[in-house]
Amino acid sequence: MDQQSVTVNGAVPKYFDKLEKFKGLDFKRWQQKMLFFLTTMNLAHVVKEEAPKSNENPMTKETVMAIEAWNHSEFCCKNYMLNSLDDNLDDIYSLCKTAKELWESSEKNSA
Repeated sequence: MDQQSVTVNGAVPKYFDKLEKFKGLDFKRWQQKMLFFLTTMNLAHVVKEEAPKSNENPMTKETVMAIEAWNHSEFCCKNYMLNSLDDNLDDIYSLCKTAKELWESSEKNSA
């Protein structure tokens, strides 16, 4: 895995604060805005791909760094997504273990 592809930009764009919290209506609009935001933050891969795994024993330094970078991206992505939800939805979706699970669950529940 290319380490650059999992590096998270440290600055949160100001428009994130202006995003309306998703309250359960207009899911496609929220999803589009969230995907745009995650893309600008270099985090969209977290909701589209599986987490990296390794069968190496011991793991190389590069593999460890890639997994740690993914875990950090995962944490940030899930945090941004949960913070974009209304409190009632946050209570439900905070039970999801990963950002990908949250993304897929919200898609399924809004279909």
